[in-house]
Amino acid sequence: MAVKLRLTRMGRRHKPFFRLNAIESRNPRDGRIIEKLGHYDPIEKDASKQLVLNKERIEYWLGAGAIPSETVAELIARIGIASKHYKELKARRKKARLAAKKKGVLFDGTQRTQAKKAAEKAEAEAKAKEAAQAKAKAEADAKAKAEAKANADAEAKAAEEKKA
Repeated sequence: MAVKLRLTRMGRRHKPFFRLNAIESRNPRDGRIIEKLGHYDPIEKDASKQLVLNKERIEYWLGAGAIPSETVAELIARIGIASKHYKELKARRKKARLAAKKKGVLFDGTQRTQAKKAAEKAEAEAKAKEAAQAKAKAEADAKAKAEAKANADAEAKAAEEKKA
């Protein structure tokens, strides 16, 4: 019998609540459980109440060969239980991230959002620089026109004085 440590979704719409259970791998997510090992309430503000787990029983099941899901592995790592599956997962992610970096491809959503923000910032800076250049050019043109007008007025005045 292959046992997995999985989360079962409880609660209601927009108010999720999860139970951590030991479940036979062939059973569905909300199917028959073997043992309840704790619960996780992502909406709870108090960190000590957010994740309540039975550490001894989780260690027992991991020792008995149970395989945690990715989410469960991350949750139990918070309380100090590092399973070999979690270590392998982190190593695979690190390797994939490095391979993606070599190819110049964005690996995950966080990198995509960071790249998008950087592109937007660069675009905004380019627009600001372009606007500043346009403003400087307009000021230079206005100054040149004013100087030309002043020169023309001075020449006209000099011509009037010559006639008089």
